[in-house]
Amino acid sequence: MTHRIVIVGGGAGGLELATRLGKTLGKRKQAEITLVDANLTHIWKPLLHEVAAGSLNSSEDELNYVAQAKWNHFNFQLGRMSGLDREGKQIQLAATLDEEGRELLPARTLGYDSLVIAVGSNTNDFGTLGAAQHCIFLDSRKQAERFHQQLLNHYLRAHAGAPESGKISVAIVGAGATGVELAAELHNAAHELAAYGLDRIQPKDMHITLIEAGPRVLPALPERISVPVHKTLEKLGVTVMTNAAVSEVTEDGLKTAGGEVIQASLKVWAAGIRAPGFLKDIDGLETNRINQLVVRPTLQTTLDDNIFAFGDCAACPQPGSDRNVPPRAQAAHQQASLLVKGLKARLEGKPLPSFEYKDYGSLVSLSRFSAVGNLMGNLMGSVKLEGWLARMFYVSLYRMHQMALYGVFRTAMLMLGSKIGRGTEPRLKLH
Repeated sequence: MTHRIVIVGGGAGGLELATRLGKTLGKRKQAEITLVDANLTHIWKPLLHEVAAGSLNSSEDELNYVAQAKWNHFNFQLGRMSGLDREGKQIQLAATLDEEGRELLPARTLGYDSLVIAVGSNTNDFGTLGAAQHCIFLDSRKQAERFHQQLLNHYLRAHAGAPESGKISVAIVGAGATGVELAAELHNAAHELAAYGLDRIQPKDMHITLIEAGPRVLPALPERISVPVHKTLEKLGVTVMTNAAVSEVTEDGLKTAGGEVIQASLKVWAAGIRAPGFLKDIDGLETNRINQLVVRPTLQTTLDDNIFAFGDCAACPQPGSDRNVPPRAQAAHQQASLLVKGLKARLEGKPLPSFEYKDYGSLVSLSRFSAVGNLMGNLMGSVKLEGWLARMFYVSLYRMHQMALYGVFRTAMLMLGSKIGRGTEPRLKLH
């Protein structure tokens, strides 16, 4: 019987793994590769802040799983994992409902010989009072588009002359990469909306507040990176609050532990992550306090050699450190590459390789205004990048992701089409 590899989660890591295994093991009929995801299309998660601001039309940058599977010799199953039967080597998929709540696909099971869980993470609101009710999270395309529609509604009301609609206030909780990039992108969106004629709200009348519980923005990056980012945001007119933990979110704004009140009609929570709740102790597997599956350096779960996990949903140790591999796109990419080798070795009965994370640095985009970051390598150490050069490196990260999925030629065609299609006009999604 052909070895069945089931990959749950079509994010950047899971989709790349399915594509690469399909091109090799699947094409040669050495294994049957199946990718499971709750959506029909994929969009690169680091782009969601651009979807939220409206500067990226998600329908142009999405990838259809069915087509990708056909092109790359793997199978695709639409569904959301809801349970696990380790003894029977099966996963349970919940019933899939359409937009009207009618059953599209029934609940069902899917058998595996090797199971790879790559379901990513969700925003962690740490149980903050009112956060789930009054904040938008940016975990999915649907959530990002919901925020964009609410933003656009403010402008449309002002354009129609609605009373007290000439200003807009946005509060972003969390000054990591997502929060910082969203703040800059929203500032850019304010200028482009005015350029389109929705000028009853002028750019100076969009008030953006970025709130961080820690002492500085971009706490995961070196201080020499976060300081210029902080200054750039302030030059753009963004109010940056540090050492300000949010204690409550209301319909009208936020309250900090220090007693400050921030008025905001739009609120985004971009602080912290946790793995999806269904993973917590699933069928006896070891998980940590944020629901991540605990894995060994081979990326196998600690209690089951047949189950692997990687990316944000996995707690993977770093040799020589008391910390786990950070939940970053480059880590998922590196782990996907290791699993391509590891699963091939498993089929051949050979020892599995161990994962060792290599930090190649980080880049943060401040929309069209700037970019900043650091690149790390064995020869050059850590090099700080700013401005145009940093922006080019930032864009190249997405191109690398596209090349892993499409190959070099098709990625080049997408780049060419993107340049021709955008032209010189302001680009902003207005629906």
